[in-house]
Amino acid sequence: MDQKQIEEIVRSVMASMGQPQTAAAAPEATVTKCASRCEVAAESCVLDLGSPEAKGWIGVQQPHRAEVLAELKRSTAARVCTGRAGPRPRTLALLRFLADHSRSKDTVLKEVPEEWVKTQGLLEVRSEISDKNLYLTRPDMGRRLSPEAIEALKAQCVANPDVQVVVSDGLSTDAITVNYEEILPPLLSGLKQAGLKVGTPFFVRYGRVKIEDQIGEILGAKVVILLVGERPGLGQSESLSCYAVYSPRVATTVEADRTCISNIHQGGTPPVEAAAVIVDLAKRMLEQKASGINMTR
Repeated sequence: MDQKQIEEIVRSVMASMGQPQTAAAAPEATVTKCASRCEVAAESCVLDLGSPEAKGWIGVQQPHRAEVLAELKRSTAARVCTGRAGPRPRTLALLRFLADHSRSKDTVLKEVPEEWVKTQGLLEVRSEISDKNLYLTRPDMGRRLSPEAIEALKAQCVANPDVQVVVSDGLSTDAITVNYEEILPPLLSGLKQAGLKVGTPFFVRYGRVKIEDQIGEILGAKVVILLVGERPGLGQSESLSCYAVYSPRVATTVEADRTCISNIHQGGTPPVEAAAVIVDLAKRMLEQKASGINMTR
């Protein structure tokens, strides 16, 4: 957050409180005033706790070098420069923590809308799970397809592909809905341009990572790529993971056989860039006929 942005925050907050605007202060004073105004705004429900203003808030009172703190805030999304009120966190820091925690819980409990799946033109199948509560308490059932899903895949999907791409909600609905359009089209296009036979992409509701083993076995896929929502962190609910495995089998494939690319989102590995990396990974898996720890660099 630069000096101009800080001054803008101060002016907007003071205007919302009905107080006269004053001339810009020195950097140190501005940071201190911004901190207090942001706290007042948060307590009066004026400030959106997920907004850039709240995320860029500096809670250190009377900093020795305010510009250093501002540069630190710009360089990371971590919870730095929040300050303390004695042994306790400051009000805005605590409110932001609670808001981010709530956002993370929401994305775990939300459902991917059926309308969204239809809009993307994806075939939808399910694991043995019937609802979100069962999904969270019975991960073993999320590793197996329902009988109806097995029949649907056999009837509607391309058999024996070089690469089968699967999308699943996992533990983050936002990860799928936010990143889908930026990762799947370039991924499918890249695989086809590489001369690979690509299977029918589809969506698995309530899927766990190991469900890709059964999918690969049923369809006879050489490589299975699963795009699944990661367990969300505080304030980061849009992170996607890719789990790729060569010639998976339910009885013999173990976690060390998978290659994982994680942290796919705009604040981490950009989805378009991740798509290119996944295409290259699939090509190397087919060349080496291996995945996970069995691959050579």
